[in-house]
Amino acid sequence: MSALRVENLSYRYPGADRLALDSVSLEIDPGEFVVCAGLSASGKSTLLRAACGLVPHFHGGAVSGRVTVGGLDTREHQPGELAAHAGTLLQDPETQVVMGTVGAELAFPLENRGLAPSAVARGVEEVALALGIGELLERPVTGLSGGELQRVALGAALATRPPLVLLDEPASQLDPVAADELTWMLRRLNEEWGTAVLLVEHRLERCLAHADRVVVLDAGSVAFDGGPRAMLEWAAQSEPALQTPAARLFERAGLVPAPTGVRDARATLGDHGLLDELPPPPAAESPRGPRRWPRRSRAGQEPAVEVRGAWRAREGVGDVLRAVDLSVAPGETVALMGRNGAGKSTLLRIMAGIEAPERGRVEASGPVALLLQNPGDYLLSERAGDEVSQASLEWAGLAEQADRHPRDLSGGERQRLALALIMEGESPAALLLDEPTRGMDRAARGELLSRLRELAGSGVGVVVATHDAELAAMGADRVVLLSGGRPVADGPPSEVLCGGWHFSTETARILGGAGGACTPEQGGDLLRGTMSVEVAP
Repeated sequence: MSALRVENLSYRYPGADRLALDSVSLEIDPGEFVVCAGLSASGKSTLLRAACGLVPHFHGGAVSGRVTVGGLDTREHQPGELAAHAGTLLQDPETQVVMGTVGAELAFPLENRGLAPSAVARGVEEVALALGIGELLERPVTGLSGGELQRVALGAALATRPPLVLLDEPASQLDPVAADELTWMLRRLNEEWGTAVLLVEHRLERCLAHADRVVVLDAGSVAFDGGPRAMLEWAAQSEPALQTPAARLFERAGLVPAPTGVRDARATLGDHGLLDELPPPPAAESPRGPRRWPRRSRAGQEPAVEVRGAWRAREGVGDVLRAVDLSVAPGETVALMGRNGAGKSTLLRIMAGIEAPERGRVEASGPVALLLQNPGDYLLSERAGDEVSQASLEWAGLAEQADRHPRDLSGGERQRLALALIMEGESPAALLLDEPTRGMDRAARGELLSRLRELAGSGVGVVVATHDAELAAMGADRVVLLSGGRPVADGPPSEVLCGGWHFSTETARILGGAGGACTPEQGGDLLRGTMSVEVAP
């Protein structure tokens, strides 16, 4: 019996003009690891909602075709019944968490199965250890960071060890360390427990090397279904936005075939003798001594926003920020990185004036706009077109979605709509964004970068809290790395993103940080310059 069977499925959301899914058919066998890829709004999240029964039981709309999970027809069984056969994590984990504490949330699905208290306790302990959230069990869910909340929601989905897991961007709010741990855990579930996985992911570099198959959706239809390497070859010709950084690096350098990951790429470079020819990475510190903070990259300018000596503590957690100094100049773009719970979101809220530091001060040269992690908090209307003006809707690239309910937009579309909303009216001195690329494909991230560059070019200081090292490498003037509530690195991407194991780009890991190359374009040019012979046909 298939873990999941989708037969000629078509679906239209209420009020929508076009189909979200159009004649989709696919089958996932027990123990198979399948990645679902595609551009934003291609139907990936809708497919997962159909697989877990939310389509049509929650969203309504017009549906035809058939979906079975573990042999159960999703039209005839409610999502609660299907949960025993498929654990689900959707894009917005805050909508899935229903209990007051982390421990109670993890126990809830086990108690619903009627397990004995001892079995519930063991199940909670095992999933908490697997996801690294054992220290959070007594914490209220209302005080968790976005990444912590995502791990808790994932833990609840996995607690009963369902034979199939449906995951929609499960690492979108996780720091690189936690994302690596999640990848390891999914591999173990798949390889050792035989759990089938359907993973929707924009950041294909995280998972491509572990996938059995890749299914690509385009405008609601299956555009490709095959192996990872074949998908990269197809993407190079048909949809370049789906190329991974490693594939783009090789394409820029004129190397073939496109690698499925870092290990594959380094093996090819080693076979060609290129790794030994690369220059060393940039020095972590200047010869004049350690870097001091805050670093002013535009001397003489009044800061757009500045934090001096900020301290902030939270009950049960302790100091979240410890004597933080950060100055952002007009027109400067700063990427704020660090582990979940490092203080990034707290620092943004303090800079925006939503929270006050217990010690220290914050100064801004004008209004400060803030876009928090969950764009749904900003969207209150039933039509996207009622949220913002027509001009703002066009600026966000959402003119054709004006009649859609914001709830039915993709994660990336909701993010762009919320950004357009907060940017209406007077231009701020500083724009602060918390994980703005969550749910965005590379094309949408590129569009966001263009909008941020436009704002920075007009003199707006931009601060982006992000786990997306690729975004930071492409769009930031500076990268500030927080750890334990204080900055531990502050410099250009070529320095900060080329020397670490986790907070680095795929290009930097492939090349070992050589020459400060941290984007595929920089790395490809570096490789071409080191080649002594033509290695591509």
